[in-house]
Amino acid sequence: MYYLFLANGFEITEAMAPLDVMRRAGLDVKTVGVTGEYAQSSHGVTVKADILLQDVSYDDIEGVVLPGGMPGTLNLKASQDVRDAIQYCFDNGKLIAAICAAPSIFGCMGLLEGKKVTSFPGFENELRGAEYTGAHVETDGNVITAKGAGCALSFGRAIVAFALSENEADKVLSDMQCF
Repeated sequence: MYYLFLANGFEITEAMAPLDVMRRAGLDVKTVGVTGEYAQSSHGVTVKADILLQDVSYDDIEGVVLPGGMPGTLNLKASQDVRDAIQYCFDNGKLIAAICAAPSIFGCMGLLEGKKVTSFPGFENELRGAEYTGAHVETDGNVITAKGAGCALSFGRAIVAFALSENEADKVLSDMQCF
């Protein structure tokens, strides 16, 4: 199971676009309400989460996905349960993926040492130990990072490529008429 964490102030495109790509690929993914059953995006769109934070199970976890946005990123970072899930996935070779400002959470946790990463411009200093590339999307081992909302479909594609294959990821985006 992949868990996509939603906290108040999340960026809607950075959550919903990768979620859609992942589900089209057939991945088991649930949205997780970090700040409650409903999370309001940074632009006022309210989304009902599939499950609450206390329902996250480590028994079948394959990875975690963090949308950016403000103050969504800060709300994710403030949750010890979110940080625990990230750490568990990192320690066990499971996927940790974040877009926009959210890779800064990985940096603050010390998980990016020697990794090629990207993020929204201005967060480079929070990516401790990482090699910042400024690319739209970076995959380095089990860490996937992306630059921002305009890269959200490519971010979803990278997650599917990690979970399944490059061919499956390309097929999903091709079917969506992205190329």
